[in-house]
Amino acid sequence: MAVRQADVVLVGGGVMSATLGMMLRQLDPSLDIVMVERLDHVAHESTDGWNNAGTGHAGYCELNYTPETDDGDVEIARALQINAQFEVSLQFWSYLVEQGILPEPSTFINRTPHQSFVWGEKDVAFLKRRYERLKEHHLFREMEYTESPDDLSEWMPLVVKHRDPMQRVAATRIKHGSDVDFGSLTRSMVKWLETQPNFELMLSSPVHYIDQRDNGRWKLRVKNQKTGELTKLEAGFVFLGAGGGALPLLQKSGIDEARGYGGFPVSGQWLVCQKPDIVEQHDSKVYGKAPIGAPPMSVPHLDTRIINGEPALLFGPFAGFTTRFLKQGSVFDLFGSVRATNLRPMLSVSKSNMDLTRYLIGEVFQSHTDRVESLRNFFPDAREEDWRLQMAGQRVQIIKQTPEGGGKLEFGTEIVAAKDGSLAALLGASPGASTAANAMLNVIERCFPEKLKTDQWQERMKELVPSYGQSLVNDEQLLNRVRERTLSTLKLG
Repeated sequence: MAVRQADVVLVGGGVMSATLGMMLRQLDPSLDIVMVERLDHVAHESTDGWNNAGTGHAGYCELNYTPETDDGDVEIARALQINAQFEVSLQFWSYLVEQGILPEPSTFINRTPHQSFVWGEKDVAFLKRRYERLKEHHLFREMEYTESPDDLSEWMPLVVKHRDPMQRVAATRIKHGSDVDFGSLTRSMVKWLETQPNFELMLSSPVHYIDQRDNGRWKLRVKNQKTGELTKLEAGFVFLGAGGGALPLLQKSGIDEARGYGGFPVSGQWLVCQKPDIVEQHDSKVYGKAPIGAPPMSVPHLDTRIINGEPALLFGPFAGFTTRFLKQGSVFDLFGSVRATNLRPMLSVSKSNMDLTRYLIGEVFQSHTDRVESLRNFFPDAREEDWRLQMAGQRVQIIKQTPEGGGKLEFGTEIVAAKDGSLAALLGASPGASTAANAMLNVIERCFPEKLKTDQWQERMKELVPSYGQSLVNDEQLLNRVRERTLSTLKLG
């Protein structure tokens, strides 16, 4: 059997692999890149529009990014970090639009105000303190706060109509928030890559084998699910961007850096309304506070969505527990990921996260009436018959070994890279796709350090992401220049 030689193999046809492939193609058009995807088309798992929140996660409305401290203050460092990372994605997408690589921005991103909404004295006090802390920083200078019924009727009419007038409520807003159809974005990037020389897309082709040769290059075997044909690949660099499927492949790679990692799968569901007379009354993403014990991706929110060009309202997500690592995966995924090196961390996490386990079980057994009752916290007039249940994507939270040998459940994303830079994997979930550009810059820095030192790659990086190598958190003038361009180019201003 002939071996297909390549410079880069991208495993998974989602937003992460597409972003990395696009960046590498812009940095060095001569690279021979192969993308392998287990399904029969790209962007159909976590990246698909129905499988994620579509929120351009910038920390504007997500209250879990600004936790309350024991002394009543609000910690904003993570919100600043995530906001700056999303600005990197906006810069990269703007470059691709300007070059004609991506189509009209409205096909994948639309201006949708980001709003936080809370009720009750305690949460109103928290939101006001959060606003005061964030407003001080230039990244959030355009944030607005209100408790005014008139303002709220303008900002979120569905949310406040027929609400108890005695209930104390408050909200914040950033007008230039966005809704992103990551599925459409990814399909557009891959479609362009397919027009380029030295790029091959292999669909219906899961990876069955991965191993590193003595010369440092990686051998992979993929099998076409439709034809049964086996293909051998060999590459100098492999990226595992397969969502929940990345952890099992990382374990198969045998690199030392994979030791101790485990995964905790969480499923999700949305309530969906596509009735025009309701959808047209809500034009924002309204985030609330998560229930006690809920994972961060289960923060309740009522969202305007535009998926494949069609408007809808989504509420949720409602979490659940499954042993699958992918929506179209196997019920044996979780059990198959257990190794001697991660057994103790996984047992430690399961023991110390009983609140989360109970929460997930409770979510699974909710009825449609129960879910609509939760929706009425955000939309008092919601009727059961106007909403249907839609399965969301699968997420695998990271279980990471602690120095003491136990385990810790991580709710962010993490890049695991081999020490020789020949392989990298992306694990975890939130904020995920929104920070894809920043995450893939990190991969390039860790896995292509010598090439990145060259003047050619440095100059190109500055073209792709003008703020590269500088801090948007610390440099207000730089942010002003960057944001003015991206809001205009992507039509979010």
